[in-house]
Amino acid sequence: MLENLADSAQPLLNAPYILRTRRNHGLEHATIHVLSSRVKPLSMAGRSDADGFSLFGDVKTEQVEEAVHEALGRMQGGEHSLAVHPNCGTGLVTTGLMVSLAALAGSVGVRRGAQDYFSRLPLVMVMAIGAVIVSQPLGLSLQQHFTTEGDPGDLRVLDIRRDEVHTPFNGRLTVHRVTTTSS
Repeated sequence: MLENLADSAQPLLNAPYILRTRRNHGLEHATIHVLSSRVKPLSMAGRSDADGFSLFGDVKTEQVEEAVHEALGRMQGGEHSLAVHPNCGTGLVTTGLMVSLAALAGSVGVRRGAQDYFSRLPLVMVMAIGAVIVSQPLGLSLQQHFTTEGDPGDLRVLDIRRDEVHTPFNGRLTVHRVTTTSS
């Protein structure tokens, strides 16, 4: 069903700005997959846009550079599945939405008293757990068909820069900005 919806949405999904963002999102995930195999333990997050992506986490710049170029080469070689990552925000949003809808559906018809809400708690919990189970493969499928592009096309890496961002309470966050170009 999602595949058919994605096929119908191709004119929008392949609009230049959106396609560049989806390609960068896929390369971001592929880079994190490569880094995960090399850096133990890896704690990293990313954010993509049409001009590239940013990686947030304490990793050496040389490791990021090697991982980005390996990931792009592997994707160009046909490893399109690297574009999908189980910890993507798409999956988190999908899970949050599904659980919220399950809780809302489980609360339909509840009177205003706290006792009535608590009597529905077992039903809401079962529905929420079911929503979590369903949302995991759904989130991966949404990534594959909508929010990432596994085929990098003519995507090229232009620059990789490291920055240190100060965070509250005297902390620092390492950010690598990967700038790309594609049609």
